[in-house]
Amino acid sequence: MRIVDKPWGHEEIWAETARYAGKFLIISAGEMLSRQYHERKEETICVLEGVLILEIGRDPPQRLLLQPGESYHVKPGTVHRFCAGETDVRLVEVSTPELEDVVRLEDKYAR
Repeated sequence: MRIVDKPWGHEEIWAETARYAGKFLIISAGEMLSRQYHERKEETICVLEGVLILEIGRDPPQRLLLQPGESYHVKPGTVHRFCAGETDVRLVEVSTPELEDVVRLEDKYAR
């Protein structure tokens, strides 16, 4: 397993092949990923622990609360952001292998 530290928490990449990737995302309480979309990458997430605040779309984004066991499929081109509220969030993501395909529209950490 490969650990990738992020300003919002970390990723644990447990599968990486030419056809798919699998990782756990651990989002620290009060933190969020960038508002982003992917040109090619397609992903499905499932919340394992905590409550994920999922922002989908633009101006204003729709906010969904995903509980443990709930999932969401993110198609290429979909603007989205994963956020943690008062507690840490742990989710699993299975995706196509383009892990670097991230177009950031807004980022709390100025990346």
